[in-house]
Amino acid sequence: MDAHIVNLKVGLMVKIKRSNGVIQDASITEVTAEKSVVRVEWLEDSISKAKEIDIENLLLLNPNLVEKMPPPSLPRRRTQIPKRELALPRNGIAIRSTRSRAQAQAALEVQIAPNLRMAEVEPVNYKNVSAGRKSTCVRETERLKKQRDDRRTQLHEIRGKRAQEYDTSNPNWEFMKMITEFRASLDCYHPLSTSDPVELHKICVCVRKRPLSRKEKMKKEIDVITVSSKNVVLVHEPKMKVDLTKFLDNQPFKFDYVFDDSAINEEVYRFTAKPLVQTIFERGMATCFAYGQTGSGKTHTMGGDFSGKNQDSSKGIYALATQDVFSLLEQPRYKDLNLKVFVSFFEIYSGKVFDLLNKKTKLRIMEDNKQQVQIVGLLEQDVFCVDDVIMNIDMGSNYRTSGQTSANNYSSRSHAVFQIILRKKDKLYGQFSLIDLAGNERGADTNSADRLTRMESSEINKSLLALKECIRSLGQNNNYTPFRASKLTLVLRDSFIGENSRTCMMAMISPGLNSCEHTLNTLRYADRVKELCVDTPNEPECSTISQGNEINESLEQSDIRLLCEQIEAPSKICDMHVDVSRLLELEEQVVDEHREIQQKLLQWGDADNKLLKMTQLPDFNLETYTNILQSYMDERMEIFEEFDKSLKALRQALQKEEQAAKIKG
Repeated sequence: MDAHIVNLKVGLMVKIKRSNGVIQDASITEVTAEKSVVRVEWLEDSISKAKEIDIENLLLLNPNLVEKMPPPSLPRRRTQIPKRELALPRNGIAIRSTRSRAQAQAALEVQIAPNLRMAEVEPVNYKNVSAGRKSTCVRETERLKKQRDDRRTQLHEIRGKRAQEYDTSNPNWEFMKMITEFRASLDCYHPLSTSDPVELHKICVCVRKRPLSRKEKMKKEIDVITVSSKNVVLVHEPKMKVDLTKFLDNQPFKFDYVFDDSAINEEVYRFTAKPLVQTIFERGMATCFAYGQTGSGKTHTMGGDFSGKNQDSSKGIYALATQDVFSLLEQPRYKDLNLKVFVSFFEIYSGKVFDLLNKKTKLRIMEDNKQQVQIVGLLEQDVFCVDDVIMNIDMGSNYRTSGQTSANNYSSRSHAVFQIILRKKDKLYGQFSLIDLAGNERGADTNSADRLTRMESSEINKSLLALKECIRSLGQNNNYTPFRASKLTLVLRDSFIGENSRTCMMAMISPGLNSCEHTLNTLRYADRVKELCVDTPNEPECSTISQGNEINESLEQSDIRLLCEQIEAPSKICDMHVDVSRLLELEEQVVDEHREIQQKLLQWGDADNKLLKMTQLPDFNLETYTNILQSYMDERMEIFEEFDKSLKALRQALQKEEQAAKIKG
């Protein structure tokens, strides 16, 4: 092959085959021996074109180039001149040939000469010429195969490393990888620690993230919550584009404090409820809420640590706050005040109040002539140590209402309110209300076919909306505060009034991917509460009925309408809340009237017995008997007519709610 390359000179005209199959005359402009290629150029329509061609392909089209090369040197062979054959006579005696030696040499030259000429003009076998060389197609195929093998090897190595770092059997491992890479890209990570100072806020809003549960780990849930600093939490919401490309929507939220999944109850208490204990010793009202999805850690934080189904109430905020209360009572500045400690524990379920320390007795909420809210019949248990408090907490927790929701099989369907009350000579000195709110996912079940579930959900929605607006009004010192919009805010009315009132809201969030929607709802709710500013101080007051409201509407329904106007809720939602409120009022009215009639029946029975005994006398006055009996009948007919009206109104309200639910569904 090298001999061929030497004979290929620049400027030599050769024939080439173009990509369209046309044979074209071209001039060699460059010979590259290392790559065994030549560069040729030709003119086409006054345009100069060029191309690189393998020498092998060039020789196939130009066999004359091979003919012009010198013939290969033949190997030098030793030619043995055959001996002259001996002719054997018939008698067996050899007779030497008569030809001379010169004649034999001439015959040998004649025999060799044609062989030399044949070797000189024998055509070249191009396969032999190209022996050891491969065509462009073969080389390209081998190159692609090598690249493919390299890629496969590299991909196998990447998968091996990835299998060690990520569980690829998890269907959401790609999102997990994105979250891990995002966390690695964060510049700094400063979680909340016990060495950080405690800041005093009139309204404190914080967030607590719980760790993944055993059940979530078994389901291979991924953690979509990142606590990047002591007051910032990030939610990595998995999303997918139209072309099915997966990506993360990283949404940050900022609050006063953010606790990661390693925080314990004592640390949470130190920054949230502990600063509020001092308030009740200064004749103030303190309130602490735990808000969030069922299973996010509300009851764990407020009531105490769980070990299976058993709860250690001594580790909850209820007990920790009471422990600090007794500690402050021993200080000299408060010891001489002769303050006594009482606790109460009740729940608000579907607009009704039940005493958890008195066998779940139904209670009534009323306002006295001084517009002070009173819970009629609520038991206040006096306590003298933390053990007494823990005993009452355990007893009340067993009576709390729970049920199944769309998000959890064991959802708290009620708001549990635990109150620590300080009294001086039977007069209220200070009060600390600790509330474990119902799971916020229950509010999404308003489309249920079950009336009870719909009413539960409506009440939870309404109470959470009213609570948020009351807290905002407290922070902004607004003149209007919708206390009567729900039983929860009505009970806590005194906690929202006055300059010496402080509130803390703890938003509990679950880290799992399946809880992402509920987590975002919880954080948005808390974020709305945090959007506060303090204006000129004005004492909030309950609203009055505006002229645009119906005359028959109660103060509660009036507050509901004003609340809906303030949050710009749709009219259908507002009407639904008003209808449910009206239904609950009529239910309570009918039950009360029925109970009164039952008591009157006993009285009427005694009166009837006396009247009948009068008829047994021989000289009884018939006119007197009929007059008394007629008065009895008139009184009873009036009572039953009023009761009949209330009962019919309740039935109409039930039908109206049922029809509204069908239209909404």
